[in-house]
Amino acid sequence: MDAIVRTLRRIVSGRQSVARRVATVVAGIGLWGLPVLAAAQPLQVEVSHRARGLFPGEAVLVEVASATPLAEVSGTIFDRPVRFYEADDGAWRGLVGIDLQVEPGDHDLDLQITSAGGATLERAYTLSVEDKAYPTRELTVAPRYVEPPPEVSERIAREARQQSAIFATASGERLWRGSWGRPVPGQATSAFGSRSVFNGQARNPHSGADFRAAEGTPIVAPAGGRVVLTGDTYFSGGSVILDHGWGLYSYFAHLSKILVEEGDLVALGQQVGLAGATGRVTGPHLHWTLRMNGARVDPLSLVALLED
Repeated sequence: MDAIVRTLRRIVSGRQSVARRVATVVAGIGLWGLPVLAAAQPLQVEVSHRARGLFPGEAVLVEVASATPLAEVSGTIFDRPVRFYEADDGAWRGLVGIDLQVEPGDHDLDLQITSAGGATLERAYTLSVEDKAYPTRELTVAPRYVEPPPEVSERIAREARQQSAIFATASGERLWRGSWGRPVPGQATSAFGSRSVFNGQARNPHSGADFRAAEGTPIVAPAGGRVVLTGDTYFSGGSVILDHGWGLYSYFAHLSKILVEEGDLVALGQQVGLAGATGRVTGPHLHWTLRMNGARVDPLSLVALLED
């Protein structure tokens, strides 16, 4: 308080300008002897996305960037959670899967953002999903794969329940880093999302991608993951499911040989099996299904987003 009195006396005596007095008081002590604090700046972020297109069956990479260091980013869309990780450049990135049954229109990704200093922000980012017409494919297979005999009905139901339970679980650890690769070098031979007609009877859309792969072709992990299912299934034959973490799964079907066991951790490029013609097939190939928090997504859309 004595300092304020001395300052005012100098102003009265004309020995200090008003402008200098203001600077002195602001730089020194407050009116009541307390430090003067600058007003807190609001948390500001930029949100963007990358994708081959905003269609049902596509993967979308959402990026949240801020000049202020961030501590956490999370989101929700299509009633499903979206987890974000901090990339090497400081931006936060999360994967959104647009399921085959998502209706065209505007869908909000509701974001919750927390800075390293504790400031919080809620932000809605709109993804405008467009309609897409998928082709129809007609295939001829053994009759038992179109109208299974009664004695295998329980097996089919049991396998469906087991796979549904796996895909409904989101493990807490992200087991992949960086880019994704292809499980085989061949090109995809069937379009994801095709309306399938087996022996003249319509069935569910094709929810994966098929690749050219001769009998015995090595199948490798497209990214790091943990083996959560191996074995022979009625429709898919020799099967392997990899849990990549955070609700992201790879499902490989029709294998002639399985080279991993449940519980194994595998790295990008590690062999998991050999291609074959087991289960409901018309010839040797690899079927690769990708599930992203339950959403059926074209695996090639994710490879396109995350490849080098």
